[in-house]
Amino acid sequence: MRKFAVILYPNFSLQEITCLTSALTVWFGEKLDFIASENKEYLSEEGFRILPTKTTSEAKITDYDCVIFPGTINPLPALFDDKLIDFLKAGAGTNVVFAAISSSPLLLSKAGILTGKKFTSGYFMQMADTFDFIEKDNFIHKGIVEDGNVITGIGMFFREFAEAVLRRFDYDIGDNFMRYSPEEYTEEELTFYWSDEDYKEFLEELKEYTS
Repeated sequence: MRKFAVILYPNFSLQEITCLTSALTVWFGEKLDFIASENKEYLSEEGFRILPTKTTSEAKITDYDCVIFPGTINPLPALFDDKLIDFLKAGAGTNVVFAAISSSPLLLSKAGILTGKKFTSGYFMQMADTFDFIEKDNFIHKGIVEDGNVITGIGMFFREFAEAVLRRFDYDIGDNFMRYSPEEYTEEELTFYWSDEDYKEFLEELKEYTS
């Protein structure tokens, strides 16, 4: 099993990473760690309240094959979270795959992970003028950019971002990852049945509620 982690911070965007996280967990059975600098409740942009499974003091970034960064409408709390940035700095120059979408490449820049690497981001370009740790010459105006162990994306390309990460780890996602439209399916294809084994398992579970 590979090891994946999602970094949490205030106002993180679930929407930008759930194509990726749901495919990892539901399709491929991976377990995710959710890491934050403090063991407290974090509120997503969408209003979901999430608790981390580990803090930065309890985790080691190099123990993970891939670290995923959701975007955030307000990156400043995370950007000036010294515990978080110090945790990320330990990953600079390693083989950990860093997957950052929307505004979150800002964190990778500050931690030194983007030094010398091409990248994209969905943050406002004035940020690149404000922070001297951003290497503006390496900013590529594309939806998804991969350079070595770093995958970056703009938030509106969340599906393509998920696809890039999944293909990096050789998951079999076919040629049309989440691209089909409802009209392309037949009635038979849209009628679902459990296997006999799964149906028996469901009936056993049902007994807990009906007995």
